[in-house]
Parts: sequence; structure tokens; C-alpha cells
Amino acid sequence: MYKYFSFLVSITLLINCSSNGTLSNDTDPNNPGSNITFSNVSLYLTEADKSALFQLQPNRAPLFTENINFSITVNPEVMYQEMDGFGFSLTGGSALHLNNMSAVDRTAILEELFNANNIGVSYLRISIGASDLDAAPFTYNDLPIGETDEDLEQFSISKDQEHLIPILSEILEINPNIKIMGSPWSAPSWMKTNNNSIGGSLKPEYFSTYANYFVKFIQAYEAEGITIDAITIQNEPYHDGNNPSMYMEPADQALFIKDFLGPAFETNGITTKIIIWDHNADNTWYATSILDDAEANPYIDGSAFHLYNGSINNLSNLHNSHPNKNLYFTEQWVGVNSNFDENLLWHTRELIVGATRNWCKTVLEWNLASNSNLEPHTQGGCTECLGALTINGNNVQKNVAFYTIAHASKFVRPGSHRIASNYSTDLPNVAFKTPDGDIVVIVVNNTQIDKSFNIKTPGESISTSLKSGAVGTYVW
Repeated sequence: MYKYFSFLVSITLLINCSSNGTLSNDTDPNNPGSNITFSNVSLYLTEADKSALFQLQPNRAPLFTENINFSITVNPEVMYQEMDGFGFSLTGGSALHLNNMSAVDRTAILEELFNANNIGVSYLRISIGASDLDAAPFTYNDLPIGETDEDLEQFSISKDQEHLIPILSEILEINPNIKIMGSPWSAPSWMKTNNNSIGGSLKPEYFSTYANYFVKFIQAYEAEGITIDAITIQNEPYHDGNNPSMYMEPADQALFIKDFLGPAFETNGITTKIIIWDHNADNTWYATSILDDAEANPYIDGSAFHLYNGSINNLSNLHNSHPNKNLYFTEQWVGVNSNFDENLLWHTRELIVGATRNWCKTVLEWNLASNSNLEPHTQGGCTECLGALTINGNNVQKNVAFYTIAHASKFVRPGSHRIASNYSTDLPNVAFKTPDGDIVVIVVNNTQIDKSFNIKTPGESISTSLKSGAVGTYVW
């Protein structure tokens, strides 16, 4: 009896753990005597030990047969938010390293990143002026101490024209439909209460001038052939110790939007989306208080979040209170001294799965590229931010954020909709339906053991498995 039971267990494991891919066969090539019918489902796999890095797996999706394993059940008829895309922050430092590559090598990595036939990054965030991952803080209207320029006659994006705009132009040649979000780290110092790039608040007498600053930024980029799809009002308005940074209370953000920025956009025919907060998920009342303002609300497209504090599930509470407003996930860093396997698991579970299951239209990692010394950064800026790419000259190394984003960006194209799937803490997952009608299911094994499971759809259902900590993207 024991031998018979062991034989059945072995056969069951062979069926459930057999390799997943695009072939349709009646036998497992590794076991010609077996009777397994493979599906036409493709699996792209990343293993926690790096033995597979976003690799298409041959023969890993046998058609479903009855078993006792957990089943992810996908319902394409229940649709949620439309996706804008997945990508990175293209910092000034990222653009610097890319621009310093040879034309041939730069084109190769940009094609790999932004061509839809490769990983197809579809959304970018840039800083309006410098972020802390530029060599030094700057804005588009820097003046000697004591001077002001309320008419913005000295406004200039010349620093962006050195590296950032040339790289964006090359990216747009590859993907003309990529969406770009702009976020300021600080207003010009002369507009601030402390006349400094670090901290301080926007002086009320410059609210109108600062609104026109946003207008000029969008118009200047449009003149370069670059459309800014959305702006956030202030990056991390409660983190005023960064360099650059600026503090902004929700009442001031609401006043700025309803009395100055919104009307300025209307007057100038600007359709760029206005997005609020752009800080951590532990605080949703900041966004709620602004959205509750009846005069500010009509100008606002939605709210943006990071996850350095709080639970990603808090975002659904904000969605439920203001279901007609969008949610965006705009930033999460990877620390240089952290582990690949831990980051792969956490970022997939909390961002790719968690943020999208909590209504986010984008998932963006921070940041696209740095060098081995994690340069450049401002004095006081991030000294441990590992890019999705490490670029030294023409040498490019891909890091964990590259693979995390690739698992979604290649298949979940803009215009895709999240669809219903049942959640499991062991196997966190999210499902999408693409504009072409494909079903995409992203799954991460959140346990310390290998897991066999099923994915059931109204069409073809499969039995499959993932090793501990592995991420799989399944495409029908």
C-alpha cells in the first residue's frame, strides 16, 4: 500500500511541477512515457537565487487536471482600473549615465527597456528641476540671493537640455506613446520661506508665480516635442530634510490648486493631469482633505503614493471614499546593501501585486540608473539608492528593479484592465486583461517552500508550480 501511495504522489508531483511554456504536447520531453497535455500558456520566470532572470520557460504549463492544490481563479468579466503603465524615475543622474554611453550601446539598452518587443517600459517619472539624484540642486529659475523674478523672465530648462531631454527624445523615438510624469522636489529658493533648497515652504505671495512656473515647464517641454502627461504638486511634502525638498501642508496644496494652478492650466489650455500628495501610504487623510475641498476637487485627477511607511492596502480606503479619482504608485527605492531575493519578493508582493490590487494605475521604481558608486547625488541626497541598472561607461548591469518591472511592463500594456482573481497570502497574485484580449497573471511564491497550484480561467486552465520566492508571469 505504501509503495502504491508513493507512486501516486510521484506522478502527481511530476504533473504539477513539470515545466511551463508555449508547447502543446502529449508527453513530457523529460519523461516520454508520461501522458501530459501542455497548454499554450507562456511563463516568464525569475527565481530568487537568480538561476532564471525573467526567462521564458519551456514546457511548464500542463493543462489542469483535478488535484487538491490551491487554485487562482480568474474572472475577466469583473474589471477594475485601466492601467497607464509600469516603469521608473528617469533622474538627472540616470540621464547623465545614459547620455555618456556610446551611441551604439545606449541605443541597445534603450531598445531593451522601451521597445514593446522587449520589456516595454511604458511610464516614466522625471523631476521638475533637480531631485536628490542630480549632482547638485537646481530649479529652472535660480537667482542670486535677494533677487526675485515674478514674471519668470529668467526661466530656463537649459540644464535638462544637457542630458535629460536628449535621452527622453531618444526614448520617444522608440516608444512615442510613453507617458511622462513630472514632480518637483522644490520651488526656486527665492519663492520659499527659508531661501534654501532644503525645506522651507512656498510663500503665499508666490503661489501665482509658482503656478506659472508649472505652465512654463509644460510648455517648454512641449516645445522640445515632449508631452507631460501628469504632474504632482510636490514630491514628499512631509519630508523636508532632503536636498532639495519643500514642506507643504494639505490646506496650502488645496489653495494652490483651486485658486492658482487649476485656473492657470485652464487659461493656457493645458490638459496635463494634476496629482496630489506623492508621499507615503501611512497618510491618506492628506489626499482626502484636499479631495474633500469642493473647489479643488474638479482640478484633481488623483493621488500618488510611496511605500516607505504604511500599508499598501490603505489605498483602497482612499479609493472607496473618492472612487472617481485615480491612484498612482510613483516611487520605491532598492537599497544597495539589501538582498536580491528579499527585494524580488517584497517589491513584487507589495507593488506589482499590492499597488495594482489597491487601484493604482502605475507602478514606478526609484530609480532607473546609477553607477557603481551610486552617483550622482546631491549633498544630503540618497547615498544608497541602487538603480534598476548600474551603468559604468558602456557596461550595464541589470538589478532587481529591472526584473520586477519587466514582469509587468512587457505584458500589461497601457489600456489593460485589472481583472478579478482570488488572493492568497501564500501566492499573492494579480490578473489583467490586455487591449488585445490576452490574460496576464502575475504570481509570487510568498512561502519558504516550493508551491504547486492551479490557475483557472473561463478558457484554458493550468497546473503549475513556483519555487520559494520565485515570480512568474503567465500569459494566455
